[in-house]
Amino acid sequence: MIYIYKKEVKKDGDYMKEIIQTDQAPEAIGPYSQAIKVSGQIMIFCSMQIALDPDGSRLIGATSAEQAEQCLKNLQAVLSASGAELKHVVKTIVYLTNMGDFVAINETYGRYFTMDKPARGAVEVARLPKDAKVGIEAIAVL
Repeated sequence: MIYIYKKEVKKDGDYMKEIIQTDQAPEAIGPYSQAIKVSGQIMIFCSMQIALDPDGSRLIGATSAEQAEQCLKNLQAVLSASGAELKHVVKTIVYLTNMGDFVAINETYGRYFTMDKPARGAVEVARLPKDAKVGIEAIAVL
């Protein structure tokens, strides 16, 4: 496993912003970072993960539940590169292309967040990148 912890560090006032990048999750496919780590009060803002395999070449899973599983694995990898774990997540937003899939996605989600569950939003959207069925973003605090 290769993690690049300090791709870019900027000092702005009383905090440092660090760009997090790991090859254990798909590379950002647009103008965003996998995660941002802010020192002082350490908060990690993870960009939405879809069910791409770590090299970003294909979607994993045919069903929304299977795709949610890969989304959460990708989030774990990004958090790990930031020095955090799922237990540090305080907020997630789940994006679904079909709210009818919520129960199936929720079962998968519940296997990853078993204690101290984070606050969560769920939003139905018309479409996600790469025609994914599910996307999940997270905010963590250390």
